[in-house]
Amino acid sequence: MSGAQDLWETLRRHTPARIGLGRSGISLPTARALEFQLAHARARTAVHSPLDTGALGAALTPLLGAPLVVASRAGDRATYLQRPDLGRRLSTAAHDALDGVSEAVDVAIVVADGLSALAVEQNAPPFLEAFLPRLAEGGLRLARPVIATQARVAIGDEIGRLLRARVVVMLIGERPGLSAADSLGLYLTFGPRPGRTDADRNCISNIRPGGLSHAEAAYRAQYLLGQSLLRGLSGVQLKDDTVAEALPSGDGPNVLLGS
Repeated sequence: MSGAQDLWETLRRHTPARIGLGRSGISLPTARALEFQLAHARARTAVHSPLDTGALGAALTPLLGAPLVVASRAGDRATYLQRPDLGRRLSTAAHDALDGVSEAVDVAIVVADGLSALAVEQNAPPFLEAFLPRLAEGGLRLARPVIATQARVAIGDEIGRLLRARVVVMLIGERPGLSAADSLGLYLTFGPRPGRTDADRNCISNIRPGGLSHAEAAYRAQYLLGQSLLRGLSGVQLKDDTVAEALPSGDGPNVLLGS
């Protein structure tokens, strides 16, 4: 093995990114081509698989109490993928079920399938296990949790308003990539109501064992939530200043130098 090949093998151990793939004639080596096809199949499976609301509800109940399960106006997966606008609004039945169900609270937590039910099923429960003790420290009032299906991020605004929450925290499956089909996203919005835009939200992305750990995501979410409630804002006006505190000191090995 040449020195260059040896370096690529070293670097691949530290990243899921497709680097140094090599070539066989004018094509990829067979092993790399098969790896790509497998990743593509996993991404498609994540997008099209339905969320197991029963299993997720059973996992959330010990943490938050029994969740309410609601649906968007997108009646099925095909409609959801073709009509993003319908995924941003509650169905009429869901709207009626949530209207008046809650007294005024500080935080509403919504768990939604988004574009990867796999991400939600695998990462929402362990994230909440790390996050909820931090909420308890602040004595915050929580609404009954909600599971939303065929849902986009903005559906959390309507749910948060109906639950009379000061802040809505939306956990949702992110669009799968070819190196990760299990990324969970968190969106935080102060004063949720229909008509909010992406500029009104704070996002913590790539929550998964191979990305941002559940513990660090919970730490950042606690900071953003506390600042949002204290200052009465979110989105572009609210910065995440936790990075310097949360990240390690930088004494780790240098993968380029092999030290």
